[in-house]
Amino acid sequence: MTWPYQAPGWLPGGHAQTIHAALWARRYAQAAPLWRRERWDTPDADFVDVDWLVQPSAIAPRQEEPPLLVLFHGLEGSSGSHYAQAFADHAHRLGWAMAVPHFRGCSGELNRAPRAYHSGDHQEIQWILERMRSLHPGKRYAVGVSLGGNALLRWAEESGHTARSIVQAVCAVCSPIDLAASGHAIGQGFNRQVYTRMFLRSMKPRALQKWAQYPGLFDREAMLAAKDLYDFDNVFTAPLHGFRDTDDYWARASAKPLLDTIRLPALVLNARNDPFVPASSLPPPASVGDWVTLWQPRDGGHVGFTQGAFPGDVLALPQAVATWLHAQ
Repeated sequence: MTWPYQAPGWLPGGHAQTIHAALWARRYAQAAPLWRRERWDTPDADFVDVDWLVQPSAIAPRQEEPPLLVLFHGLEGSSGSHYAQAFADHAHRLGWAMAVPHFRGCSGELNRAPRAYHSGDHQEIQWILERMRSLHPGKRYAVGVSLGGNALLRWAEESGHTARSIVQAVCAVCSPIDLAASGHAIGQGFNRQVYTRMFLRSMKPRALQKWAQYPGLFDREAMLAAKDLYDFDNVFTAPLHGFRDTDDYWARASAKPLLDTIRLPALVLNARNDPFVPASSLPPPASVGDWVTLWQPRDGGHVGFTQGAFPGDVLALPQAVATWLHAQ
């Protein structure tokens, strides 16, 4: 089975499909999702903010606990991201529980510890999912989008056979599973002028907040001079999280080399026209092992997948992913 997604004729090209979905496509069928926030204290004296989807009270008691969908957001994302709202809309209609854990510093409040988050943050994923298991006795599925998807796959790789006792299936959406290929792609041409600038516009102020919190934590002037994600990761992300430099970080945090070690159902969905993830970097089926399903539609952009007449909506993605997860 694959997903026969095709972009509408009025939305050609990966850049248009990426930008339109994030800015203008409809994210929900009727009303915006409502969230209830919880703050979880972490073992290292920090905190993680988790947004829970507010579901209306059931008219009649259910025969069994509804599934829980845990969504890990992408770089600089949150429960307000267009994809999180689209998944929440679909979970609402299915009657599923849903939670969006925010990576450190992404919930709107600076975290306490001298660290942030990164693409290979599998230990953070482990701690969050184990707590989700303790809170929710029913079926549990995990979806990671972009950066969150790579981190989720790294967790599945590190966990091996034990992963399935924590969640029943996982999905990575538009994830840069070859971080070097994606990192270099986003640092060139149109990507550099648009997406790199967009990310650094929020990442640099947050890094400055962290420097003010912990003066001397990193080279402040080098961070401010960073022109792309390679430079930023070299001075901030890599050293703060135990990596030698950007090259070491991108190599050790990439999920692609270890996909054949995954031992629970895993869907890896990448559009072949994703501006951030070169099609040439995507794995072939023979390289990923029996537990991994690859969906690589021609269209979609980076977490786009708009459907319908203008302005369209982004509800096809969560429907396809949820159907696959529940079938596992």
